[in-house]
Amino acid sequence: MNDMKNLVLTIALSCVSVVLNAQTAWEEIQKDLHNSASNHLAYPGPKQAMLTPAPEGKSPFYISHYGRHGSRYLVKKENYERPCAVLARADSAGALTALGRDVLHRVRMLCDEADMRWGELSPLGAVQHRQIARRMYERFPEVFDGDVCIDAKSTVVIRCILSMENALMQLVMMNPRLRIRHDASHHDMYYMNLRDTALKSQRTDSVIKEKYKAFARKYDHSQHLMSKLFSDEDYVKKEVDVKQLSADIFTLASNIQSLEARKKVTLYDLYSDKELYDNWKVQNANWYIYYGGYKLNGGTQPYSQRNLLRRIIEEADSCIQLERPGATLRFGHETMVLPLTCLLELDNYGLQTDNLESLEHKGWINYRVFPMGANVQFVFYRKDLQDKDVLVKVLLNENEATLPIKTDDAPYYKWSDVRDYYLKKLDAYHGK
Repeated sequence: MNDMKNLVLTIALSCVSVVLNAQTAWEEIQKDLHNSASNHLAYPGPKQAMLTPAPEGKSPFYISHYGRHGSRYLVKKENYERPCAVLARADSAGALTALGRDVLHRVRMLCDEADMRWGELSPLGAVQHRQIARRMYERFPEVFDGDVCIDAKSTVVIRCILSMENALMQLVMMNPRLRIRHDASHHDMYYMNLRDTALKSQRTDSVIKEKYKAFARKYDHSQHLMSKLFSDEDYVKKEVDVKQLSADIFTLASNIQSLEARKKVTLYDLYSDKELYDNWKVQNANWYIYYGGYKLNGGTQPYSQRNLLRRIIEEADSCIQLERPGATLRFGHETMVLPLTCLLELDNYGLQTDNLESLEHKGWINYRVFPMGANVQFVFYRKDLQDKDVLVKVLLNENEATLPIKTDDAPYYKWSDVRDYYLKKLDAYHGK
């Protein structure tokens, strides 16, 4: 009877997952405009409330995780000051519409909140990581039982360090007996935040740049935005870098959801749903070219995370030998989470194509992967220490993900199969 209940629940959860993944970005952006923000999307939390029960007798005993920092201010000072300066000069020249003057007021509010905090974790970002840690603990209490060790590492960037500390603070609040090790050192950056200059140099060439520009031109609404903000067309032609200002304002609009300013201001009223969708579509293609399996640059950009994946495998092999290994937590950036997801081929994000128009319809939708606080969790299961038939499931942003590996118990996979598949894939890569 229990087996039948589990089967019914598994089928029901699978159907929910299919329905969620079948939604198009256009539908999801219409439902929630914040989705148009790509990597600026504030962490939405898991869509999957109930996880698929483990096979009979198996219990979670170890978690290996890589997560992005939580919500943050825009990284550079000029992200705020450049659009503010352009609008202020136009205001002095009498070239702004009434809406343009109101937008200048809103942009100044954003500048004031972000002053001297460029790239730092916002209060919402701290909350996100406490919530993610709480759910991790509540979903897999066996992993955090007693005085187990939690080994946490962060990149050397302060927003990542503070994300780590907020997560650890939450875990210790829930179990003061936990033994915590936490570190942030250049010593670990070779896998925590690898800068692969050889791969980076292969991302674009003149052909790729022209194809992307042609793609982006089809979805450009910058002139419409200028007509809303400026009352003098000649002033715009002579004094305004239209493409830059349009990009700056859309970036500000996207990031507001991560700030305290979200409670009192928006810039989304400057755009129609179609304009937000088209802006997202262009950004989605750009992220795919840079970090996905774009055929025109060789489809190898996800291998920038080869060191991270090897480290995950090696540490898992080591921890599996322990009776109570606890958890390995890592905190970094979206520029690791996205290519790692593609390298793992989670939920078909290993897609390789040269058709940028096809991405959405093939399920390559960036904001589902790397919102602020994005995370990949490997959760390991067994009966006891003598059980060599170790299983693993992978959660992408706390939702069960599919792997490109055969299994009779999805979303659970034999660790030996998973390990062999990825090691063979990594060994076959002969990049520099």
